[in-house]
Amino acid sequence: MKRPGVGVGVIIQNSNGQILIGKRKGSHSPYYSIPGGHLENGESFEYAAIKEVYEETNLKIKNPKFICVTNNLRTFKETNKHYVSISMYTNEYEGICQVKEPNKCEEWLWCNIDEIPEPQFDASEFAIECFKNGYAYRENQE
Repeated sequence: MKRPGVGVGVIIQNSNGQILIGKRKGSHSPYYSIPGGHLENGESFEYAAIKEVYEETNLKIKNPKFICVTNNLRTFKETNKHYVSISMYTNEYEGICQVKEPNKCEEWLWCNIDEIPEPQFDASEFAIECFKNGYAYRENQE
């Protein structure tokens, strides 16, 4: 039996209130998304968040906190891949942001939370919506 995958995404907010958004390439093209990746066997959400952000952006985040979980059925309907996403948040980080996986991401942008470029990757869009509205759960039935 095929089971859903688990993703971890991270909203990183700078001192100006902007959040980090990547313009994706490859299988996630042409979508914009917060940094993140797959939860690996045995990882905590916090560890996965720290690892994935560093692998993608060169930023060393600290104290990521749980925001929400989303059931991303739009992705399933489009790709037949079902994902559940764990979304985290931090405003504590060190380093200079850079594209460390050029085959997966074209660029990283600091964006106003109400002005995210389109189209957005659904898990990222739902995480931002939950963050803005204080939701802990989001299911998309589209």
